[in-house]
Amino acid sequence: MKWKILIVAVLIIGAAVGYNFYNEKIVAETTKTYETEKVVRMDLTKTVSATGTIQPRDSVEVSGKVTARIQEILVEENDHVTEGQIVAILDGKDYQAQLDQANFTLTNAKQKLTRTERLYQIGAKSLEELQDAQYEYDRAKSAVDLAEDNVNQTVITAPMDGVVVGEPKTPGTMAVQGSTNPTVIMRIADLSEKLVKAKVDETDIGSVRVGERATFTVDAYPDKTFRAEVMKISQTDTANSWDTNSTTTSSSNSSNAVIYYYVTFSAPDEENLLLPAMTARLDIITGQVQDALCVPIDALKTDAQGSYVERITKDAQGKDVAEKVYITVGLYGEEFVEVTGGNLNPGDDVSTTYEAAEKKPATQGGMMGGGRRMGPPPM
Repeated sequence: MKWKILIVAVLIIGAAVGYNFYNEKIVAETTKTYETEKVVRMDLTKTVSATGTIQPRDSVEVSGKVTARIQEILVEENDHVTEGQIVAILDGKDYQAQLDQANFTLTNAKQKLTRTERLYQIGAKSLEELQDAQYEYDRAKSAVDLAEDNVNQTVITAPMDGVVVGEPKTPGTMAVQGSTNPTVIMRIADLSEKLVKAKVDETDIGSVRVGERATFTVDAYPDKTFRAEVMKISQTDTANSWDTNSTTTSSSNSSNAVIYYYVTFSAPDEENLLLPAMTARLDIITGQVQDALCVPIDALKTDAQGSYVERITKDAQGKDVAEKVYITVGLYGEEFVEVTGGNLNPGDDVSTTYEAAEKKPATQGGMMGGGRRMGPPPM
Protein backbone atom coordinates (compact mmCIF):
# COMPACT_ATOMS: atom_id res chain seq x y z
CA MET A 1 0.00 0.00 0.00
CA LYS A 2 2.79 2.39 0.88
CA TRP A 3 4.42 1.68 -2.48
CA LYS A 4 1.23 2.62 -4.30
CA ILE A 5 0.91 5.89 -2.41
CA LEU A 6 4.59 6.68 -3.17
CA ILE A 7 4.10 5.98 -6.88
CA VAL A 8 1.03 8.18 -7.08
CA ALA A 9 2.89 11.02 -5.33
CA VAL A 10 5.82 10.75 -7.73
CA LEU A 11 3.49 10.84 -10.75
CA ILE A 12 1.64 13.86 -9.43
CA ILE A 13 4.88 15.77 -8.76
CA GLY A 14 6.25 14.80 -12.19
CA ALA A 15 3.10 15.97 -13.92
CA ALA A 16 3.20 19.26 -12.07
CA VAL A 17 6.84 19.89 -12.96
CA GLY A 18 6.22 18.98 -16.61
CA TYR A 19 3.21 21.25 -16.82
CA ASN A 20 5.12 24.19 -15.32
CA PHE A 21 8.05 23.64 -17.74
CA TYR A 22 5.71 23.41 -20.73
CA ASN A 23 3.74 26.44 -19.61
CA GLU A 24 6.94 28.50 -19.12
CA LYS A 25 8.19 27.45 -22.54
CA ILE A 26 4.91 28.46 -24.22
CA VAL A 27 4.93 31.80 -22.42
CA ALA A 28 8.58 32.41 -23.36
CA GLU A 29 7.91 31.60 -27.02
CA THR A 30 4.81 33.74 -27.24
CA THR A 31 6.54 36.70 -25.59
CA LYS A 32 9.89 36.35 -27.41
CA THR A 33 11.56 39.63 -28.37
CA TYR A 34 14.28 40.32 -30.91
CA GLU A 35 17.15 42.74 -31.24
CA THR A 36 16.59 44.49 -34.56
CA GLU A 37 18.18 46.88 -37.02
CA LYS A 38 16.65 48.80 -39.91
CA VAL A 39 16.98 48.03 -43.60
CA VAL A 40 18.49 51.22 -45.04
CA ARG A 41 19.66 52.82 -48.23
CA MET A 42 23.25 54.04 -48.14
CA ASP A 43 26.48 54.47 -50.07
CA LEU A 44 28.50 51.31 -49.46
CA THR A 45 32.26 50.94 -49.75
CA LYS A 46 34.39 47.80 -49.58
CA THR A 47 38.01 48.25 -48.53
CA VAL A 48 41.15 46.16 -48.16
CA SER A 49 43.56 47.16 -45.39
CA ALA A 50 47.33 47.12 -45.81
CA THR A 51 50.45 48.62 -44.26
CA GLY A 52 53.19 50.25 -46.33
CA THR A 53 56.17 52.57 -46.29
CA ILE A 54 56.52 56.08 -47.73
CA GLN A 55 59.17 56.25 -50.47
CA PRO A 56 60.38 58.97 -52.86
CA ARG A 57 59.42 58.47 -56.49
CA ASP A 58 63.11 58.34 -57.52
CA SER A 59 66.31 58.16 -55.52
CA VAL A 60 69.98 57.50 -56.18
CA GLU A 61 73.08 56.70 -54.16
CA VAL A 62 75.99 58.89 -55.19
CA SER A 63 79.33 57.07 -55.21
CA GLY A 64 82.73 57.69 -56.76
CA LYS A 65 84.02 55.85 -59.84
CA VAL A 66 87.56 56.07 -58.49
CA THR A 67 88.96 55.35 -55.05
CA ALA A 68 90.19 58.47 -53.24
CA ARG A 69 89.70 60.44 -50.07
CA ILE A 70 86.89 62.98 -50.02
CA GLN A 71 88.46 66.41 -50.24
CA GLU A 72 85.35 68.58 -50.14
CA ILE A 73 81.57 68.22 -49.72
CA LEU A 74 79.75 71.12 -51.36
CA VAL A 75 76.17 70.41 -50.20
CA GLU A 76 74.37 69.70 -46.96
CA GLU A 77 71.40 67.61 -45.91
CA ASN A 78 68.07 68.93 -47.30
CA ASP A 79 69.81 71.03 -49.99
CA HIS A 80 68.09 71.06 -53.38
CA VAL A 81 70.44 70.10 -56.23
CA THR A 82 70.12 69.99 -59.99
CA GLU A 83 71.44 67.42 -62.44
CA GLY A 84 75.11 68.09 -63.24
CA GLN A 85 75.72 70.26 -60.16
CA ILE A 86 79.07 69.61 -58.44
CA VAL A 87 78.32 68.13 -55.01
CA ALA A 88 81.72 66.74 -53.91
CA ILE A 89 85.39 66.71 -54.87
CA LEU A 90 87.81 63.84 -54.25
CA ASP A 91 91.54 64.19 -53.69
CA GLY A 92 92.93 63.84 -57.22
CA LYS A 93 96.67 64.37 -56.70
CA ASP A 94 97.58 60.75 -57.43
CA TYR A 95 95.41 60.70 -60.55
CA GLN A 96 96.85 64.01 -61.73
CA ALA A 97 100.35 62.57 -61.33
CA GLN A 98 99.31 59.55 -63.41
CA LEU A 99 97.96 61.89 -66.07
CA ASP A 100 101.23 63.85 -66.17
CA GLN A 101 103.21 60.64 -66.56
CA ALA A 102 100.85 59.41 -69.28
CA ASN A 103 101.20 62.69 -71.18
CA PHE A 104 105.00 62.46 -70.97
CA THR A 105 104.91 58.92 -72.34
CA LEU A 106 102.53 60.00 -75.11
CA THR A 107 104.86 62.85 -76.13
CA ASN A 108 107.79 60.47 -76.47
CA ALA A 109 105.69 57.94 -78.38
CA LYS A 110 104.51 60.60 -80.78
CA GLN A 111 108.06 61.80 -81.46
CA LYS A 112 109.19 58.22 -82.05
CA LEU A 113 106.30 57.59 -84.44
CA THR A 114 107.03 60.76 -86.43
CA ARG A 115 110.72 59.86 -86.73
CA THR A 116 109.95 56.26 -87.73
CA GLU A 117 107.48 57.40 -90.42
CA ARG A 118 110.09 59.73 -91.95
CA LEU A 119 112.75 57.01 -91.96
CA TYR A 120 110.30 54.45 -93.37
CA GLN A 121 109.57 56.76 -96.29
CA ILE A 122 113.25 56.85 -97.25
CA GLY A 123 113.66 53.12 -96.72
CA ALA A 124 115.65 53.35 -93.48
CA LYS A 125 112.96 51.63 -91.36
CA SER A 126 110.93 48.51 -92.02
CA LEU A 127 107.16 48.26 -92.04
CA GLU A 128 107.30 46.19 -88.88
CA GLU A 129 109.20 48.95 -87.04
CA LEU A 130 106.64 51.50 -88.21
CA GLN A 131 103.77 49.31 -86.93
CA ASP A 132 105.51 48.90 -83.56
CA ALA A 133 105.89 52.68 -83.24
CA GLN A 134 102.21 53.16 -84.12
CA TYR A 135 101.23 50.58 -81.51
CA GLU A 136 103.26 52.31 -78.79
CA TYR A 137 101.67 55.63 -79.68
CA ASP A 138 98.13 54.20 -79.59
CA ARG A 139 98.77 52.56 -76.24
CA ALA A 140 100.15 55.80 -74.79
CA LYS A 141 97.13 57.69 -76.10
CA SER A 142 94.76 55.21 -74.40
CA ALA A 143 96.66 55.64 -71.13
CA VAL A 144 96.22 59.41 -71.34
CA ASP A 145 92.49 59.03 -71.99
CA LEU A 146 92.14 56.75 -68.97
CA ALA A 147 94.16 59.06 -66.73
CA GLU A 148 92.12 62.08 -67.87
CA ASP A 149 88.89 60.22 -67.10
CA ASN A 150 90.17 59.31 -63.61
CA VAL A 151 90.98 62.94 -62.92
CA ASN A 152 87.54 64.01 -64.15
CA GLN A 153 85.90 61.39 -61.91
CA THR A 154 87.32 63.09 -58.84
CA VAL A 155 84.67 65.77 -59.40
CA ILE A 156 81.31 64.30 -58.28
CA THR A 157 78.15 65.72 -59.84
CA ALA A 158 74.47 65.16 -59.07
CA PRO A 159 72.96 62.57 -61.46
CA MET A 160 69.41 63.97 -61.05
CA ASP A 161 67.40 66.85 -59.68
CA GLY A 162 66.37 66.31 -56.09
CA VAL A 163 67.07 66.80 -52.41
CA VAL A 164 70.05 65.56 -50.40
CA VAL A 165 68.53 63.12 -47.90
CA GLY A 166 70.60 62.27 -44.87
CA GLU A 167 74.02 63.58 -43.94
CA PRO A 168 76.70 63.21 -46.65
CA LYS A 169 80.05 61.65 -45.81
CA THR A 170 82.55 63.99 -44.21
CA PRO A 171 85.78 65.23 -45.90
CA GLY A 172 88.68 62.90 -45.22
CA THR A 173 86.60 59.75 -45.60
CA MET A 174 88.03 57.23 -48.04
CA ALA A 175 85.53 56.80 -50.88
CA VAL A 176 85.98 53.32 -52.28
CA GLN A 177 84.73 52.59 -55.78
CA GLY A 178 83.32 49.23 -56.77
CA SER A 179 80.33 47.45 -58.20
CA THR A 180 79.45 45.41 -55.10
CA ASN A 181 80.03 47.60 -52.05
CA PRO A 182 81.04 51.14 -52.99
CA THR A 183 81.14 53.99 -50.48
CA VAL A 184 77.90 55.98 -50.65
CA ILE A 185 78.96 59.62 -50.45
CA MET A 186 75.37 60.92 -50.29
CA ARG A 187 71.81 60.11 -51.31
CA ILE A 188 69.67 62.28 -53.54
CA ALA A 189 65.91 61.77 -53.82
CA ASP A 190 63.11 63.29 -55.86
CA LEU A 191 60.66 64.30 -53.14
CA SER A 192 58.31 66.20 -55.43
CA GLU A 193 56.15 63.06 -55.53
CA LYS A 194 55.80 60.30 -52.99
CA LEU A 195 55.06 56.60 -53.33
CA VAL A 196 53.70 54.08 -50.84
CA LYS A 197 54.96 50.51 -51.15
CA ALA A 198 52.63 48.19 -49.27
CA LYS A 199 52.29 44.46 -48.64
CA VAL A 200 48.86 42.99 -49.39
CA ASP A 201 47.83 39.55 -48.16
CA GLU A 202 47.18 36.89 -50.80
CA THR A 203 43.57 36.60 -49.66
CA ASP A 204 42.97 40.25 -50.63
CA ILE A 205 45.26 40.75 -53.64
CA GLY A 206 42.66 39.39 -56.07
CA SER A 207 40.33 42.34 -55.42
CA VAL A 208 43.01 45.02 -55.92
CA ARG A 209 43.27 46.65 -59.36
CA VAL A 210 45.55 49.29 -60.92
CA GLY A 211 43.85 52.66 -60.75
CA GLU A 212 41.85 51.94 -57.61
CA ARG A 213 41.82 54.70 -55.02
CA ALA A 214 42.97 54.44 -51.42
CA THR A 215 43.24 56.55 -48.30
CA PHE A 216 45.89 56.30 -45.62
CA THR A 217 47.15 57.82 -42.41
CA VAL A 218 50.58 58.14 -40.81
CA ASP A 219 51.45 58.34 -37.15
CA ALA A 220 52.93 61.83 -37.54
CA TYR A 221 49.53 63.25 -38.59
CA PRO A 222 46.89 60.91 -37.06
CA ASP A 223 44.02 63.32 -37.77
CA LYS A 224 44.89 63.84 -41.44
CA THR A 225 43.87 61.52 -44.27
CA PHE A 226 46.04 61.29 -47.39
CA ARG A 227 44.97 60.09 -50.85
CA ALA A 228 46.66 57.45 -52.99
CA GLU A 229 46.12 55.44 -56.16
CA VAL A 230 47.29 51.97 -57.13
CA MET A 231 50.15 52.28 -59.65
CA LYS A 232 51.59 48.79 -59.83
CA ILE A 233 50.89 45.30 -58.51
CA SER A 234 53.84 42.95 -58.28
CA GLN A 235 53.49 39.67 -60.18
CA THR A 236 55.53 37.77 -57.59
CA ASP A 237 55.20 37.51 -53.84
CA THR A 238 57.57 39.41 -51.57
CA ALA A 239 59.70 36.32 -50.87
CA ASN A 240 59.63 34.82 -54.40
CA SER A 241 58.53 31.63 -52.64
CA TRP A 242 57.31 30.13 -55.91
CA ASP A 243 60.92 29.87 -57.16
CA THR A 244 61.94 26.50 -55.77
CA ASN A 245 65.34 26.78 -57.46
CA SER A 246 66.28 29.88 -55.48
CA THR A 247 68.42 29.31 -52.39
CA THR A 248 67.31 32.65 -50.92
CA THR A 249 63.68 31.55 -50.57
CA SER A 250 64.20 28.19 -48.88
CA SER A 251 63.42 29.63 -45.45
CA SER A 252 60.08 31.05 -46.64
CA ASN A 253 58.77 27.94 -48.35
CA SER A 254 56.99 26.70 -45.25
CA SER A 255 53.32 25.93 -45.78
CA ASN A 256 52.61 28.09 -42.72
CA ALA A 257 54.22 31.20 -44.22
CA VAL A 258 51.89 34.11 -44.98
CA ILE A 259 52.11 35.18 -48.63
CA TYR A 260 52.21 38.91 -49.42
CA TYR A 261 52.44 40.88 -52.67
CA TYR A 262 53.89 44.37 -53.09
CA VAL A 263 51.45 47.02 -54.28
CA THR A 264 52.83 50.47 -55.17
CA PHE A 265 50.69 53.60 -54.81
CA SER A 266 51.19 57.16 -56.00
CA ALA A 267 50.55 59.59 -53.15
CA PRO A 268 50.16 63.33 -53.86
CA ASP A 269 51.81 65.40 -51.13
CA GLU A 270 51.24 69.06 -51.96
CA GLU A 271 52.12 70.15 -48.42
CA ASN A 272 55.31 68.05 -48.38
CA LEU A 273 54.37 66.44 -45.07
CA LEU A 274 55.28 62.86 -45.88
CA LEU A 275 58.84 61.76 -45.20
CA PRO A 276 60.59 58.64 -46.48
CA ALA A 277 60.23 55.55 -44.24
CA MET A 278 57.01 56.75 -42.55
CA THR A 279 54.54 53.91 -41.97
CA ALA A 280 51.30 54.28 -43.94
CA ARG A 281 48.11 52.45 -42.94
CA LEU A 282 46.00 52.12 -46.05
CA ASP A 283 42.39 51.39 -46.87
CA ILE A 284 42.17 50.40 -50.53
CA ILE A 285 38.73 51.03 -52.03
CA THR A 286 38.01 47.84 -54.00
CA GLY A 287 34.26 48.33 -54.48
CA GLN A 288 31.69 51.08 -54.15
CA VAL A 289 27.93 51.39 -54.76
CA GLN A 290 25.70 54.40 -54.21
CA ASP A 291 22.21 54.40 -52.71
CA ALA A 292 22.31 50.65 -52.16
CA LEU A 293 19.66 48.76 -50.20
CA CYS A 294 21.60 47.35 -47.24
CA VAL A 295 21.16 45.18 -44.18
CA PRO A 296 23.57 44.79 -41.26
CA ILE A 297 25.95 41.89 -41.72
CA ASP A 298 24.89 40.72 -38.24
CA ALA A 299 21.37 40.15 -39.60
CA LEU A 300 22.50 37.89 -42.45
CA LYS A 301 21.90 34.18 -41.97
CA THR A 302 22.19 31.15 -44.25
CA ASP A 303 20.67 27.73 -44.59
CA ALA A 304 20.43 25.08 -47.30
CA GLN A 305 18.28 27.36 -49.47
CA GLY A 306 20.62 30.34 -49.32
CA SER A 307 20.97 33.67 -47.53
CA TYR A 308 18.08 35.13 -45.58
CA VAL A 309 17.11 37.62 -42.90
CA GLU A 310 14.34 37.50 -40.36
CA ARG A 311 11.96 40.41 -40.83
CA ILE A 312 10.26 41.33 -37.56
CA THR A 313 6.66 42.56 -37.51
CA LYS A 314 3.99 42.90 -34.80
CA ASP A 315 0.86 40.78 -34.53
CA ALA A 316 -2.54 41.97 -33.30
CA GLN A 317 -1.45 41.59 -29.68
CA GLY A 318 1.73 43.64 -30.33
CA LYS A 319 4.02 40.65 -30.07
CA ASP A 320 7.11 40.21 -32.30
CA VAL A 321 6.65 37.89 -35.26
CA ALA A 322 9.66 36.69 -37.30
CA GLU A 323 9.34 36.09 -41.04
CA LYS A 324 12.16 34.43 -42.98
CA VAL A 325 12.96 36.46 -46.13
CA TYR A 326 15.45 35.01 -48.63
CA ILE A 327 17.72 37.56 -50.33
CA THR A 328 20.64 37.79 -52.74
CA VAL A 329 23.61 39.87 -51.66
CA GLY A 330 26.19 41.97 -53.48
CA LEU A 331 28.97 44.12 -52.06
CA TYR A 332 30.13 43.57 -48.49
CA GLY A 333 31.18 46.57 -46.42
CA GLU A 334 32.59 46.58 -42.92
CA GLU A 335 29.20 46.50 -41.18
CA PHE A 336 26.58 46.29 -43.95
CA VAL A 337 25.98 44.14 -47.02
CA GLU A 338 24.21 45.16 -50.23
CA VAL A 339 20.87 43.48 -51.00
CA THR A 340 20.48 42.91 -54.74
CA GLY A 341 17.35 40.76 -54.63
CA GLY A 342 14.56 39.83 -52.24
CA ASN A 343 11.37 41.22 -50.76
CA LEU A 344 12.84 43.87 -48.46
CA ASN A 345 12.16 47.58 -48.20
CA PRO A 346 13.90 50.48 -46.48
CA GLY A 347 12.67 50.78 -42.90
CA ASP A 348 11.99 47.07 -42.43
CA ASP A 349 13.15 45.70 -39.08
CA VAL A 350 15.43 42.68 -39.33
CA SER A 351 16.61 40.54 -36.46
CA THR A 352 20.23 40.64 -35.36
CA THR A 353 19.56 38.06 -32.65
CA TYR A 354 21.60 34.89 -32.97
CA GLU A 355 20.08 31.63 -31.83
CA ALA A 356 22.28 28.61 -31.28
CA ALA A 357 20.92 25.36 -32.67
CA GLU A 358 19.05 23.39 -30.01
CA LYS A 359 20.70 20.18 -28.93
CA LYS A 360 18.62 17.04 -29.34
CA PRO A 361 17.55 15.57 -25.99
CA ALA A 362 19.37 12.51 -24.79
CA THR A 363 16.08 10.65 -24.47
CA GLN A 364 13.30 10.29 -27.01
CA GLY A 365 9.82 8.78 -26.44
CA GLY A 366 10.62 8.07 -22.79
CA MET A 367 13.47 5.74 -23.82
CA MET A 368 16.97 5.84 -22.34
CA GLY A 369 20.16 4.58 -23.98
CA GLY A 370 19.93 0.84 -24.59
CA GLY A 371 16.13 0.98 -25.16
CA ARG A 372 15.22 0.80 -21.45
CA ARG A 373 11.94 2.53 -20.57
CA MET A 374 11.92 4.74 -17.51
CA GLY A 375 9.19 3.91 -15.02
CA PRO A 376 8.38 3.33 -11.39
CA PRO A 377 10.34 0.81 -9.41
CA PRO A 378 8.95 -2.71 -9.55
CA MET A 379 6.16 -3.47 -7.17
